[in-house]
Amino acid sequence: MTKFSTNYRRPKMVVIGGGTGLPVILKSLHQQNAEITAIVTVADDGGSSGVIRDYVNVVPPGDIRNVLVALSNLPQIYLDIFQYRFNNDDSFLAGHAIGNLIIAALSEMRSNIFAAVQELSRMMKIDGHVYPASDDPLILNAHFSDGTELSGEAEITAADKNIDHVWVTPADPTHSKPQAVHQVIEAIMDADTVVLGPGSLFTSILPNLMISNVGKAVCETKADVTYVCNIMTQKGETEHFTDADHVRVLARHLGAQFVDTVLVNTEPVPPDYLDHQKYDEYLVQVEHDFKGLRQLGCRVISDNFLSLHDRGVFHNGDKVAHELLNLAFQPHDI
Repeated sequence: MTKFSTNYRRPKMVVIGGGTGLPVILKSLHQQNAEITAIVTVADDGGSSGVIRDYVNVVPPGDIRNVLVALSNLPQIYLDIFQYRFNNDDSFLAGHAIGNLIIAALSEMRSNIFAAVQELSRMMKIDGHVYPASDDPLILNAHFSDGTELSGEAEITAADKNIDHVWVTPADPTHSKPQAVHQVIEAIMDADTVVLGPGSLFTSILPNLMISNVGKAVCETKADVTYVCNIMTQKGETEHFTDADHVRVLARHLGAQFVDTVLVNTEPVPPDYLDHQKYDEYLVQVEHDFKGLRQLGCRVISDNFLSLHDRGVFHNGDKVAHELLNLAFQPHDI
């Protein structure tokens, strides 16, 4: 894919989310010359991030680490070191990524995750901006359709129940209601396009939007707000969901229909391709409801956005990025 070019300026793209899908899109946007601001969830409490968060009391670093790598201009050997994860039989450091430890250390040194990430961005020669969605660690809370409630992303995901709605609270109960720093809000309001996803609807995308001033900014920005719909439904999160159902959940959480454009993959996943043991959270392909999306006021961009490798189902970052960049200079009325 060739670089997106314009005779005027680089398009301003704000990408909001977390998880493994976000870096794929960011890397392709970076390669196609977008001006990128990544706003990354801070409500992850699983794996190495969760352990570090419990012991060091910092914002979980895993998603931030992956985003930094996606936007870095350092030689690959340095990025490989930053991403290196210790073996499980290394008892003291088992499972920890070096980058997570560096982010935790800088957070302690600067007493501020936002300042730490900005300093690390300069060290890693980041082209763009990486902003934690909040300066404080957050706890994700969920109310399930059976009336029960749980706190913590890992617990919510493992519950295997249908989620009705989610919200975030400070990890430190003495802190006030979660707020994003002003740089996050300014980036959203000044963007050409605001991109949500790809990523888990309830545990990667909505935790950012449940920060009140972030949700308000996304609803009020004049930028095109684009949702990159997941290819597969997820166990305990979006079982039996259509693409329109995803957008309805976003609108219900924020009390407004704010999504302008939806990118959906229409290419079928080959039967028996997906390794369900390795990717045990994925169920079946998201069904399409184009009529429902249009009734919600959404522009629909459908194409073959599928990338198959490692017996997994992913978005083709280059194709998605190209569509997003095209959107950045189109009129925003639908």
